[in-house]
Amino acid sequence: MAAPPSGKVVYEQEGVFIHSSCGKNDDQDNLIAGILRVIEKENEVVVDWRPLDETLDTSNILCAGKDSSSVVEWTQTPKEKCSRGADRPSSYEAEWDMVTTVSFKKKPHSNGDATTHANRESKWSFLFSLTDLKSIKQNKEGMGWSYLVFCLKDDVKLPALHFHHGDSKSLIKCLEKHVALNESPHDERVLLVKTQKSLSQSFENLFDEPSYGLLQKWKKDPYVVTMGKFSKVTNYIVGTLRSSDQSNQRRPPSEMADFFNDTIPGLKINQQEEPGFEVITRIDLGKQPEVSRREPVSAEEWAKNMDSEGRILDVDYIKRLIFKGGLCHTLRKEAWKFLLGYFPWNSTKEERANLQKRKTDEYFRMKLQWKSVSEEQEKRNSRLRDYRSLIEKDVNRTDRTNKFYEGEDNPGLILLHDILMTYCMYDFDLGYVQGMSDLLSPVLYVMENEVDAFWCFVSYMDQMHQNFEEQMQGMKTQLIQLSHLLRLLDSGFCSYLESQDSGYLYFCFRWLLIRFKREFSFQDILRLWEVMWTELPCQNFHLLLCCAILESEKQQIMDKHYGFNEILKHINELSMKIDVEYILCKAEAISMQMMNCKELPQTVSEILGIENSSVTPDSDTGEDESAAELSCPTSLYQSISSPVIAANGTRDGAQQAAETQSLAPA
Repeated sequence: MAAPPSGKVVYEQEGVFIHSSCGKNDDQDNLIAGILRVIEKENEVVVDWRPLDETLDTSNILCAGKDSSSVVEWTQTPKEKCSRGADRPSSYEAEWDMVTTVSFKKKPHSNGDATTHANRESKWSFLFSLTDLKSIKQNKEGMGWSYLVFCLKDDVKLPALHFHHGDSKSLIKCLEKHVALNESPHDERVLLVKTQKSLSQSFENLFDEPSYGLLQKWKKDPYVVTMGKFSKVTNYIVGTLRSSDQSNQRRPPSEMADFFNDTIPGLKINQQEEPGFEVITRIDLGKQPEVSRREPVSAEEWAKNMDSEGRILDVDYIKRLIFKGGLCHTLRKEAWKFLLGYFPWNSTKEERANLQKRKTDEYFRMKLQWKSVSEEQEKRNSRLRDYRSLIEKDVNRTDRTNKFYEGEDNPGLILLHDILMTYCMYDFDLGYVQGMSDLLSPVLYVMENEVDAFWCFVSYMDQMHQNFEEQMQGMKTQLIQLSHLLRLLDSGFCSYLESQDSGYLYFCFRWLLIRFKREFSFQDILRLWEVMWTELPCQNFHLLLCCAILESEKQQIMDKHYGFNEILKHINELSMKIDVEYILCKAEAISMQMMNCKELPQTVSEILGIENSSVTPDSDTGEDESAAELSCPTSLYQSISSPVIAANGTRDGAQQAAETQSLAPA
């Protein structure tokens, strides 16, 4: 008998048959015996039916994807087996889907006599998540064997299951523990999955985990809930908070605010009608300057800026070069250690070698702590068990398409696991939260060294720590700050987002949580992160990157009158389609635009870390119009005369570089 999918089996019944009409006489059923199970997995509940045949080819399983409605495959070619079928529910990409996408394919199968009995059975096997169930049709009482027909979303009907041993009602009772079923008003034999329940009840079952409510699950796993299930949260919010009356589809901002404040305590993003934003809406930032980028820093440029003992001669200059062009890949292994703070900028080569020796000893002492824990000890240490379980789960699905991590028993995966386990010893209070593997993966890829990767990761986590804390203080702060910046940049766009219940910018949560890791290609993330690590041209440059992406998409969102769901879907579908060089240029232009503003609000100045002796207070005084004296890093745009890359990706010579320099703020 084929092994069931992993998880807790809460219902199991043998003697459940499919009656398939096949062969030359369609009036005679071919009985396919099977076993039906309901299985509780970590993030979902699935219904699984399989033939009682050990020769079942599981690659032909009929599968409903976990986060993408139902993806139905009757048969598969060898080429498709890697991306569809039985592995689909545990797909790493599926856990990042923010918006439901629907794809149905019903492939024809042969009716020829050559089809074997085993093949006839395997093509009927199926597995689906209860989140994809639409209705259940029952037989009339007294009409032969009891049977059930499952209908999935978009009216895909699965083969009827005949309970030759009876007891179909016990299955219904089991399913009712996980989904609400109501009798159809049109057909008493049909049970409909109820999608609208009270707010509190719906959130208890929102993630198919009855033991967790939204708030508890969000606090425990912000990465999984936000990234993997956020579409269900947002789609439910719309359905609940919007009236069915088409003339009253817009709910008061305060009602949406109450919901999000309950979900993320302390998240207070001002709405348009608040008087504190009146002054911002009237500020003219002027035209965005044209910005170009240069070639990546070469090994020769790096070596020229280092003295005989290995000290960096001009730290500010080398940071400016990196900000404007990034690094060639051969330099990253060394330069990232400086950018992340593992190596002091003023250290000599000898001092760095001594530091690495000390840090190596320290690392392996911490690694030994968890390596030496016996099985008996771990049975009595639930936190360590939980950390290990999460790490093993995430490591096995992190960047597996990258050659550094692909394949089974890959040494890169072993290092990824060991570094994350050792980090739990380094910071046991935080331990491991899902998402950290995404931050470590590029660092380990570049370092190719366990110890160096660990200490660089420690430095990166020092910056990102608040994003992963239970109270999510870092995420609250960033969403509020992003709202301030976007309103200053384009108050009209903010007003439109608010009119679509999207003013809370929740669709940016993934961007902020793991610094755009899932929005850009792997190589582009290397470039983006090293630019951000320079901390130029201001504080919180990553928020300006968010502004740049949103401003780039503003026209399409507004021209096509996207609503709540369309905005969420559109933003999600930008993943892997964003031009990193263009967005870097645009974000830098926005920073210059704000730094040149004579009436920059004090709140914005504080977010960007700009010392402004003549800022406009966040109230409508309208009196001070004197030029602001900004501590803008004007030298950022000076002394860089190397060839540049324009926002459109074309290459120009020194003349365009000179034009770029002339854009420096006065």
